[in-house]
Amino acid sequence: MPAPLLAAASGPSHRKGPVFSRTTGRWIVMLLAWAVTTTALAAASAAGTAPTGYAVPIGGELRYDNTAVWSRLVQLSGGPGSRWVVIPAASSAPEKTGEMVVDALQRHGAQAVTLPVAPEWQGYEVAEAVHDPVLIEQVLAATGIYFAGGAQSRITDSLQPDGLPTPLLQAIWSVYRAGGVVAGTSAGAAVMSETMFRDAYDVLRVLKRGRLDEGQEIGRGLGFVGPELLIDQHFLKRGRIGRLLPLMVQKGYRLGLGVEENTAAILHDGKVEVVGGKGVLLVDLGAASQDGRLDAFNLRNAKLTYLDRGDRHDLHSGVTTPSLQKLQGQLIDPGSPDFAPSFESAPFQNDMLGPSTIVDAMGSLLDNRDTEATGLAFSGTPRASDPQPDLGFEFRLRRGPDSHGWYTGAFGGDDYTVLNLYLDVTPITIARPLYGPATASATDAVVPRYEPLAPTLP
Repeated sequence: MPAPLLAAASGPSHRKGPVFSRTTGRWIVMLLAWAVTTTALAAASAAGTAPTGYAVPIGGELRYDNTAVWSRLVQLSGGPGSRWVVIPAASSAPEKTGEMVVDALQRHGAQAVTLPVAPEWQGYEVAEAVHDPVLIEQVLAATGIYFAGGAQSRITDSLQPDGLPTPLLQAIWSVYRAGGVVAGTSAGAAVMSETMFRDAYDVLRVLKRGRLDEGQEIGRGLGFVGPELLIDQHFLKRGRIGRLLPLMVQKGYRLGLGVEENTAAILHDGKVEVVGGKGVLLVDLGAASQDGRLDAFNLRNAKLTYLDRGDRHDLHSGVTTPSLQKLQGQLIDPGSPDFAPSFESAPFQNDMLGPSTIVDAMGSLLDNRDTEATGLAFSGTPRASDPQPDLGFEFRLRRGPDSHGWYTGAFGGDDYTVLNLYLDVTPITIARPLYGPATASATDAVVPRYEPLAPTLP
């Protein structure tokens, strides 16, 4: 159980300097708040009640000039004048990080303050800060909580050491249950799930192993998005489909949501809205299967949906509402008799874990005469320590009868919303050497003969 609030009151302040003022009235308010919060959380947990607030995982690298995201956060929390607290626990430079986030929120109309709850914040002890009634009171007075990026383990180790929620975390949950906003970027997004990526190995290594180690690569998150959804971040830029799938299988998740950088996913009442620079990838393993005879990771029939900025999706019904730009653009339905694809063939992808490769392949396949697209994931230069240097994976994307989507050029590029493509991941053996030099004929020596060029243009 968390340490009692009254026990924290009798101890020294976590701040090295003047002690915070504490009045009898404040203690009564704080004690009642603690009791109400604890009781409400216990009742909600027992009843399986869904959170009523807004969970907003942001995929990292959130630009401070991303008005779409910052203004939406302020709007969700009550509009201009709404109160926010910033928790830079994950950051290695928490004071500076907190200052920049506070500035961004204030420029968009919010009142914001940074809480000195961070292992790297000089002059403060986290173990005492998370019990401090002044900080807890600031949280309870807020309608928005923002977790900055960095190392997600610093957040969970600070707010729920040994897996037990601290009074400060209980206060955050109270705000969330009351309809408030809990947002976080990068590490702050990672902690949104009940299970989180902690310090995972590189994506291909995870895919080769097919599992992740508890405590090292994965750990317990804070769980704001509930028990049925797994969140990952920096998703498209870093090709993290290769680590999301193994963890979903390992932990029994049906739904996974990969949020791209500079992009926010607003989750509320079983619905997701995409805001910001790009989009999110929704993975559904409800109809997926595995071949248990194979030693390596494999998967068949994972359903993929790519939601672009402005799109909305109901996680319960599966209904997608595209953005206005998409509705004013082009509906793409390969099953329609008047389907006129833009592409004649689907390109082969030699690195399916490359930046945005998976969604680029999805958009191309949707708008294509081909019904399947293939790519590989492997190491061209495996390390000597790699126990499986020749292990690779084939990624095969397929259209199904329910595959469709939308296209628009309104954002300044080719942007697709893609619903219901199907993915098979199959282990393969990579030939070594992967390639050799070309020769003029089969009888010529392997050593090439180079001759000077004779340019004809000045």
